Amino acid sequence: MTDQMINIGKRSWKAGTMLSPVPAVMVTCQGKEGRPNIITVAWAGTICSEPPMLSISIRPDRYSYELIKETGEFVVNIPDRKIARETDLCGVISGRDHDKFHETGLTQGKSETIKPPIIMECPINIECRVDRSIELGSHTMFLAHVNSIQVSEHLIDDQGRLQSEKAALVGYAHGHYYQLGKKLGHFGFSVKKN
Repeated sequence: MTDQMINIGKRSWKAGTMLSPVPAVMVTCQGKEGRPNIITVAWAGTICSEPPMLSISIRPDRYSYELIKETGEFVVNIPDRKIARETDLCGVISGRDHDKFHETGLTQGKSETIKPPIIMECPINIECRVDRSIELGSHTMFLAHVNSIQVSEHLIDDQGRLQSEKAALVGYAHGHYYQLGKKLGHFGFSVKKN
């Protein structure tokens, strides 16, 4: 046994945002006055189970940043492959200059607990209220409580379980969108006795 580790076949890479895949989500928000907006965000994630919380990170120069700072509310809408083009479009045009619901043809639905609408075409909609924000550098992270979740009925089986594998959800990795694929196992499958 040697004390030296060898990394054959590995190459050093510049430090950066290498974690992938990450979810590609469409965040809806709305100021106290005016129309709702959609921003596509790849910097999003679960941060706490109890209470349920998630985070999104947005550059302060983005239009949606102002709306979320003003109201403290947003919806994380999880898209499927059918609206991958619309998902991309909402990330490259600004809500300052464009009505993204109108330009994409996406449908506004009513949130249960907050003002910003859900996107009806997204199979999962997570309504959030900001707990606090943290300025990190290029982005500000909004830490938010999950208030309510709406799920498309076709994803719920007869026992009331969520079947997310039927949703054709979209992931993002290094500038590209991917449809999530084959289920490999469930949590704990590696230790389950047959």
